[in-house]
Amino acid sequence: MLSYWEKKNLIQYDLTIVGAGFVGLSTAIHYKEKYPGRSVLVLERGVFPSGASTRNAGFACFGSLTEIAGDLESYPEEEVFALVTKRRMGIKNIRRVFGDEAIDYSSNGGFDLIREQELRFMDKMDAINALLSPVFGSNVFEEVAHQSYGFSDQISHLVKNKFEGQLDPAKYIQCLWRKCRELDINVLTGAEVVKLDEDNCRTYVKSFYGEEIAFQSRLIGLCSNAFIRQLHEGVNIKPGRGMIMVSEPLQDFDMKGTFHMDRGYIYFRNVDGRLLVGGGRNISEEDEITTDRGINEDIKAYLQSVTSETIFPEKKIVWDMEWSGTMAFGETKKPIVKQINPRVAVGVRLGGMGVALGWETGKDLASLLGD
Repeated sequence: MLSYWEKKNLIQYDLTIVGAGFVGLSTAIHYKEKYPGRSVLVLERGVFPSGASTRNAGFACFGSLTEIAGDLESYPEEEVFALVTKRRMGIKNIRRVFGDEAIDYSSNGGFDLIREQELRFMDKMDAINALLSPVFGSNVFEEVAHQSYGFSDQISHLVKNKFEGQLDPAKYIQCLWRKCRELDINVLTGAEVVKLDEDNCRTYVKSFYGEEIAFQSRLIGLCSNAFIRQLHEGVNIKPGRGMIMVSEPLQDFDMKGTFHMDRGYIYFRNVDGRLLVGGGRNISEEDEITTDRGINEDIKAYLQSVTSETIFPEKKIVWDMEWSGTMAFGETKKPIVKQINPRVAVGVRLGGMGVALGWETGKDLASLLGD
């Protein structure tokens, strides 16, 4: 049972947000800046964000050449253009708001490794550069020499994207936390939402004592991404688990930039003198449609094989750690930002691009909740 003081001061808000990842915290910040006199509560089931916000590879990217070329084969050109534009804007805005040093951002470019199976995408580079030039002001992609990197002879071309960068996702979350504190936004972690009463705007959290605490608000924003269907069924998403491995420190390892392979399904970079490699979800996609934490041993073996046979065949890699994070995907790559009813709205399905899309998706959702 709650105390008099708890009932009086701690359970009623203007806006309750479910999920304290990039989208949830960004929504809270944008809403509170627009309505400084209103109260905002963010509820997070984990100690840290439960999805992929602090469990990703830290790529500040908007799509490699092969990924964008593949998207253009599946989606209308105007949709692909709009999505790349939004990703680009999102990265620029978080750098502007928080500063490069605070999020450990560096702009060393992104690189796409081209094998025989991706050669057909090289013919699309000029057209894609022309498509994106209004957003970036110059060509995005150019071929560069690849021989000095130590890749295997499976790699025939290397395409550079000079606009891509990298950051530390946990430092970015810390920036969002600090901003929430400055704005007097309450963030409760370890607060798992077990059910919603959407008609009456009540959010129920299971407490330490086993009872359910009902938080009452005028509005609710659902930002739990891959977990959304545990609370609301009518959202077209499917979870997608992605894994990452990090090696022990490597000698004379000064590689700079972010690197992509296989239409973005494999990615790697240098992190503090260690090799980070992630992805591979496409080789076992059905098995990875899950919100469970864990490591798929087939994908792990695949990433190790790709590393030793293709990425760095001359280096001895000793793996130090591994983890997974859960993203949300759907029939398109466009995020879902929509109202469920006049008082409840949802912002989810970032398609593995949470770093680039989280801030702008939060802005869109805050605007929708503020109407």
